Amino acid sequence: MYQEAKYLPVGDRALLVEFGTIVSMSINQKVHALDNAISHLKVLGVEECVPTYRSLLVYYDPGRTSYGQLVFTLKDLERRLGDFLVRTKRKVVQIPVVYGGEYGIDLEFVARHHNLDEEKVIQLHSGREYLVYMVGFVAGFPYLGEVANEIATPRLKSPRLRVPAGSVAIAEKQTGVYPCECPGGWRIIGRTPLKFFDATKHPPALIQPGETVKFIPIGEEEFERLCRGVQDENL
Repeated sequence: MYQEAKYLPVGDRALLVEFGTIVSMSINQKVHALDNAISHLKVLGVEECVPTYRSLLVYYDPGRTSYGQLVFTLKDLERRLGDFLVRTKRKVVQIPVVYGGEYGIDLEFVARHHNLDEEKVIQLHSGREYLVYMVGFVAGFPYLGEVANEIATPRLKSPRLRVPAGSVAIAEKQTGVYPCECPGGWRIIGRTPLKFFDATKHPPALIQPGETVKFIPIGEEEFERLCRGVQDENL
């Protein structure tokens, strides 16, 4: 049986649409479908939408629409979400990754934790496509899911103070990419040469919520070559 979303006010310029209380691909698809519907129909007064795992935060201009009017409009869209789910085609973004060694300092631990060899971990991690559930934590950080049960690994008990930009990591059943050097507690298994956030571009984040990611294993020489290409683009 279909369960209606919950609508909650967030201050005087935003409302939250909650589709559930768990991490679920079907729930997340509804979040992105409503986001797409609002964008496609250019709903009056809406300024920005922020999708998360299970909810959509909608910022609006109270001078152009009221909380009550907006809830009425969004509830109508909610009843027609199937139309927007069908027409949504996910873009697949390929992410080159060099696994292990100095680039993936936790790959050995992940393999040992699951009684696997490192090549099997790489195969399992790169052998599927991942939904971009949301982007957050730091600008451009994608929360991707879900990894195979065979390599789902707990995060570190104490976060590292510095994680290199481009680090590809695992935390439980999630995987993600650190877009910049920052603290972090996920298990680092590789690194990509791609730049995941650039404030001079539009959109600034390389991948967007609702898209799909596929990791492509590469060697160290290819990684260094691609790094030089990224650096040349920034000159």
